[in-house]
Amino acid sequence: MNPSHKEYIHRINKVIDYIDQHLDEELSIEKLAGIANFSAYHFHRVFSAFVGEPLYSFIKRLRIEKAASLLLNDPGKPVNEVAYECGYGSASVFCRNFRDQFGVSARNFRTQKSAELSKIRQSISKNGKSGNGEVGYVCSVETIKTITEMKNFQIKEMPAMNLIYCRHTGAFDQIGAAYGKLMKWAGPRGLLGSSNLKTVTVYHDDPTVTNIDKVRQSACITVDKDVKTEGEFGNLSLPAGKYVVGSFEIGPEGFTNAWNQTCLWLSDSGYQPADGNPYELYHNNHEEHPEKKFIVDICIPVKPM
Repeated sequence: MNPSHKEYIHRINKVIDYIDQHLDEELSIEKLAGIANFSAYHFHRVFSAFVGEPLYSFIKRLRIEKAASLLLNDPGKPVNEVAYECGYGSASVFCRNFRDQFGVSARNFRTQKSAELSKIRQSISKNGKSGNGEVGYVCSVETIKTITEMKNFQIKEMPAMNLIYCRHTGAFDQIGAAYGKLMKWAGPRGLLGSSNLKTVTVYHDDPTVTNIDKVRQSACITVDKDVKTEGEFGNLSLPAGKYVVGSFEIGPEGFTNAWNQTCLWLSDSGYQPADGNPYELYHNNHEEHPEKKFIVDICIPVKPM
């Protein structure tokens, strides 16, 4: 990859990170172009070329998908409050955009989708599996099997983490390529020698509402100092906060089950998902495990019901 191309990717990723963190604010092309250090005219074209989606279509989709997750995860929140939290000053514009995206009104989406998820959770609870495998917050789309490697669940305060990321968009099981790039970049820079090093997969979208080919994940390592990034590699901070944490020792095929069981436990805990990024926190190198298993915590930000 030539230096110019790497620099473009780095700038676009900075803009995407900013959009993620400021969806409830006005996001003018002048503001975003300034973050990317492009002129507004050229920035719009560059963003579309690198992301594969026009800037305002991308922002509109993220706002509507965030709203859809809020409707499901915070069932008591009025629709107009959801609209406001997602950057809409007008409830009527929000409702029109929501119907355009999902084909039903926001209220009907909440009712219908909540009923579907409730049936799936009941199926998992009784049988350990479901017919379509689509559950809750960040839970993928494979058939669910009975969990035998479950350790425990708890609500706990998790510390803030500073991360370096390489982003992946698409199927969950393809993120290994992003980790490969990250390790190849981080090694020569002395970032892999810390005794406190952890790897972390951060999820930016909810596959319950986002098509799998657009679901964004960040392959990350923890760092304990300021690191200058470039190209595909960026800086990401996760705030301290309250999370449901499910601890597992599983093979690659066990992640779907682990996520679904964590979502199911959460639904009976008296807590609900909060705004923020769920993540997987790894405690070992699975290649060194005698059974090639991951020792991992699944962490979902929560707030009281």
